[in-house]
Amino acid sequence: MDKKNVAAHIDQNNPSNIHDLEDHLRAVAQQAGKFAEPFGNGDWAYLAGLWHDLGKYHPEFQEYIYQDFEAHLEDHKTEIGKGRVNHSSAGALHAMTSLGERGRILAYLIAGHHTGLLDWYGTEDTGKRPLQNRLEEEKEKDRLNEIKNLILPPDLLDRPVPSSRPPSANSTDLSHSLWVRMLFSCLVDADFLDTENFMNPQKTRARLEEFSTLPELQEKLNGHFVAMKKEETDLNRIRADILSQCRAKANEREGFFSLSVPTGGGKTLSSMAFALDHAIKYKKSRIIYVIPYTSIIEQNAKVFKNILGEENVIEHHSNFDNGDENSRSRLATENWEAPIVVTTNVQFFESLFAARTSRVRKLHNIVNSVVILDEAQLLPVEFLVPTLKALEQLVCSYRTSVVFCTATQPSLTRSSSVKVLRKHGLQNVLEIINNPNALAEQLERVTIHPPADWEVPREWEDIAAEMQTHTRVLCIVNRRDDARDLYKIMKQNKDGLYHLSALMCPAHRSRVITEIKERLKDKTLPTRVISTQLIEAGVDVDFPVVYRSLAGLDSIAQAAGRCNREGTLGSKGGKVFIFIPPKPAPMGILRKSADAGKEILRAAYKNGGTSITLDMFTRFFDMFYENVNSLNAHNILDDLKSNEFKFEFQAAARKYKLIDETLGMPVVVLYGPEYKRIKEYIDMLIAKPYERWILRKLQRYTITIPKSWHARLLKSEDIEEVITGIFMQKNITSYDNNLGFIGDDINQCTPDNFIA
Repeated sequence: MDKKNVAAHIDQNNPSNIHDLEDHLRAVAQQAGKFAEPFGNGDWAYLAGLWHDLGKYHPEFQEYIYQDFEAHLEDHKTEIGKGRVNHSSAGALHAMTSLGERGRILAYLIAGHHTGLLDWYGTEDTGKRPLQNRLEEEKEKDRLNEIKNLILPPDLLDRPVPSSRPPSANSTDLSHSLWVRMLFSCLVDADFLDTENFMNPQKTRARLEEFSTLPELQEKLNGHFVAMKKEETDLNRIRADILSQCRAKANEREGFFSLSVPTGGGKTLSSMAFALDHAIKYKKSRIIYVIPYTSIIEQNAKVFKNILGEENVIEHHSNFDNGDENSRSRLATENWEAPIVVTTNVQFFESLFAARTSRVRKLHNIVNSVVILDEAQLLPVEFLVPTLKALEQLVCSYRTSVVFCTATQPSLTRSSSVKVLRKHGLQNVLEIINNPNALAEQLERVTIHPPADWEVPREWEDIAAEMQTHTRVLCIVNRRDDARDLYKIMKQNKDGLYHLSALMCPAHRSRVITEIKERLKDKTLPTRVISTQLIEAGVDVDFPVVYRSLAGLDSIAQAAGRCNREGTLGSKGGKVFIFIPPKPAPMGILRKSADAGKEILRAAYKNGGTSITLDMFTRFFDMFYENVNSLNAHNILDDLKSNEFKFEFQAAARKYKLIDETLGMPVVVLYGPEYKRIKEYIDMLIAKPYERWILRKLQRYTITIPKSWHARLLKSEDIEEVITGIFMQKNITSYDNNLGFIGDDINQCTPDNFIA
């Protein structure tokens, strides 16, 4: 076949417009190599790009693409495609035959550049043939030799073995597997971008819009600090000192840092000031701000956007949609090519262990960045060992600086259990605050009121009666059912009464939190809030009184952070009441945390204590970690240890799930105020199944419920499967505009609350 007619892609709008295959291979090679240069492996990524689509030279593929190019376009819209013609295995086999055992590194990248990184051995439950089997099948079909017999540029096939080494000399644990994943990210992003440039040049042009530089963003932040006219108060002087310490420590060195600042100390902007100063000093590329819950990510992102410019800050989480498919910010979420990225623990950490191309694509842009882990005490306990190993590699091998930012003195750097954690990757953490103990005492704003009896549960009626005596009060409970039961008791006095739980869709929760914040500005208005723990980690609300069901010490401290937040009631003027709920915390991690919290608190308050001190956190986390079954619950590192580069990428990705998807099922709900819009999106989805932009829109109206409840509701036709795998609330009475999704529990709802 004439070289000029060999197609990599065909323009769907103009079939005579052919994306030349050799041009595509060389362009992807150059781009991938450029992406890998910051960690010193441009030669490996270049070769992966050059060989990734060698299989497209085969006459079988060329016949397929010319005869059914529309089907081929559909293949490119998904990671897996229809699999009509395997064009990935030929290049993978060529890497193995040309480079020997080292070719296995490139074989992972090339064979998986559409389907995702594959297991070497695999198991029956993966649904994907392992890499070694694909290579054997490709060898039997002998398509590679047929390609080699074609007239191809000699420098396309015959290349020297890459000479660069992995960034880490350590071949144990996950250093080499993360290296392969980083190279894979470079290849996948380069392939996406070059294909997009041909298929959709409009998107490519949108990507060319430039962001502000980090020095420009630093100037904007400095301007914000100057413009802020703050009253000379003790609290503001403390905040100014925290900011000063952050800026001073930013210049010391690269690596691990901890920022231990109690709630109300202004750590959000101080940590960003540290990150910008540090990034400029050490020539970092971007700042990635990682937040545990979607319930607070919009709040923090809004703060950054207002100061640094909305165009410079991208949000990447399941609830975000800016409404413009081709906007620069939307496109930047695909590969994190932006100066400021605000994302979630789930998105950030699962990507470090992912196999799917869409999840891994952005990883190379974590290299040479500053990562701020907000509320670091909420790092997933059962996955703590592999998580810390990944962070260790980012710091030691990929020039990333990591800040553990917390209000509750992080266990990772203060607990005596840290000696165990140091073995698993946490080394040389520099505390930014000179004297965290003194700072904690300065910012103490609440008095803790322990239970009269640590063994006697209280009834919800008693808690409700006490809450009614306070004009502004927050009660945080451990269970969704607890929140509903307490709300149901109190709803006879509905004025200013609010409920928050994860059974309210994200759009509903955001609306309620905004309303609560506005209402709290008027101290004369009754504002009583009943919430699950979703309000604890960083939601910026300030109540004079907080009730907290017995929980872990970190959770109780976070709850206290919603009390007298601005210090307007004076030192220790806020009141936090701990109570024993009718039902204990759920079994598992939450129960173990609550049990440890109970022991530490009971011992501390036996002689009349009223504070939570930093040494209590040390004892709490020691006890908690000792009681947790495992800090590496699924032995994920066993799948990723370097054994002749025979990794189980798919297996590790399935295991590293911060939210256990096997326990729940998603349901699109009919949230009253936006009922018509939701129905319109559902109708569009039925007409165009799995259209990505529609699915993104529906994320804001999606909740997750237990599988057993889901099965029951499906059987009773309260929910229905609108397209395969997508379930929607069918019965309009199943969603209450105060409580969220109630399913078939009609006793929980009020008739006038179905549709606003």
